[in-house]
Amino acid sequence: MQNRTRNPEDEDHLFTTAGARRALLDNRKVILASNRGPVDYALVDGNLIPKRGAGGVVSALAALSQYTDVTWVSAAMSRGDRLAALESGLPRPSFLPPTLNHRFVVVDEAAFQLHYNQFSNPLLWYIHHYLFDTTYGLHIDDDVRSAWLDGYVPVNRAFANSLAPLAHPEKGEKRPFVMLHDYQLYLVPRYLRTRVRDAVMSLFVHIPWPASGYWHMLPRGMRISILESLSRVDILGFQTRRFARNFLDTCDDNLVDAEIDYNAMTLTYQGRTTHVKVYPISVDVDHLRDLADSPACERYRSKLGARRGQFTFVRVDRLEPSKNLVRGFEAYRSLLERRPDLRGVVKFLAFLVPSRTSIFEYQRYRERTFGLIEEINERFGTADWKPIETFYENNYMQALTAMRMADVLVVNPVADGMNLVAKEAVVLNERNAVLILSEGAGAHDQLGAYAISVSPGDVAGTSRAMEDAIEMPRAERIVRLAAMRRTVESEDLNWWVNRQLSDLAALAERSELARIPLVAS
Repeated sequence: MQNRTRNPEDEDHLFTTAGARRALLDNRKVILASNRGPVDYALVDGNLIPKRGAGGVVSALAALSQYTDVTWVSAAMSRGDRLAALESGLPRPSFLPPTLNHRFVVVDEAAFQLHYNQFSNPLLWYIHHYLFDTTYGLHIDDDVRSAWLDGYVPVNRAFANSLAPLAHPEKGEKRPFVMLHDYQLYLVPRYLRTRVRDAVMSLFVHIPWPASGYWHMLPRGMRISILESLSRVDILGFQTRRFARNFLDTCDDNLVDAEIDYNAMTLTYQGRTTHVKVYPISVDVDHLRDLADSPACERYRSKLGARRGQFTFVRVDRLEPSKNLVRGFEAYRSLLERRPDLRGVVKFLAFLVPSRTSIFEYQRYRERTFGLIEEINERFGTADWKPIETFYENNYMQALTAMRMADVLVVNPVADGMNLVAKEAVVLNERNAVLILSEGAGAHDQLGAYAISVSPGDVAGTSRAMEDAIEMPRAERIVRLAAMRRTVESEDLNWWVNRQLSDLAALAERSELARIPLVAS
């Protein structure tokens, strides 16, 4: 079990955090909206079975219901979700707090498929992660335009219609905070603002925002609609300052008469000002450690321990193009070519989570990834040693256990909004692991000074980084890991939530004290 020491002031800190949240949210409800929510339903033998939404962000945002009433609006993505939304007498899921209410947005299934599988993914996702080959990769044809007009637009409008009644304060209440999340909902602010002019509204972008020039791949009408909609929120949050500045550059290049203040980080457009903020997302440190110490994780220790090498590389990723798996394994192949003495000594454990398996581009990338792994194993492997061992499943507990046991963690995405695997690993690791971290990951802004930095396209450099990690003295490994761990512990998931609430409260209070709405016209 990992040794933990608590600062004597920890309990006071927790009390202060709770007290601060109550003060910020006093008599003010929170409305959350995201594509995926805190509940989804599986249809099993004709029965609807509720499942808790996965991930630390869901837990952190749901925890706001300890301090005020929260309503969370999400898309009905599956057949189970759709049936649950239509079932009036369905029991409330036992894991939902009593002050957290959940609502599904239900749209025509064909429209949702166009929205999610043809426009949001892969098109918007690919643009945000620089995944299109600018010479040939993106074709805006009639199918794409239909996905925009008949999918993305109506789904965003449906979200706004569902949120509008909730965003109006009840008599005697302050205006609720409307907190929108991510790229699937970029047009919601535009439609919601027309219904609730003085809503207190934020939107947080969980993924990278690419440089302005890359947005020219999207037709002007589409990108202008997105930018104009985002200009209608009060606070627009990004993972890093680089992404925030990219957004301001994009507005400067595309919105006529937009006023950009790079010092204040604001966009003023058509009579309203949007505050562009940086909120690097993080992990719930204590909860993460509790999970890693649980019997569910302990059961994987012996299984994974038997598969380790004398020196073990680990990566944990969704299997999709932005994670840059192929170049990472090519770098490992180069290491084995250059250093035959490491054959039989090192081992690469790759934990790959299936992702968007119905999308052709993802299918093709999966085949390429597994083809390369097979090639490396056939070329270098022996009867007693397999260079790469893969675990192709969604098994979070197993992945956490692997992070504890790694000697080197490889995180080399082309582009990533944050990459929480990097933060989870530095919190949990027990072997003073070296973190090889791509400059394309948002986490690089906070952890890069103590990781080994690599360019996502530099296969040779990544291979050298692997060699440097193996040869790094133990004392240096200890110092580097401890510094990264302190960063994550001081800027954890609660810190991420509290900063957003504080900024929203300050903005709302200023406008309410001045007796003016947040929107001018």
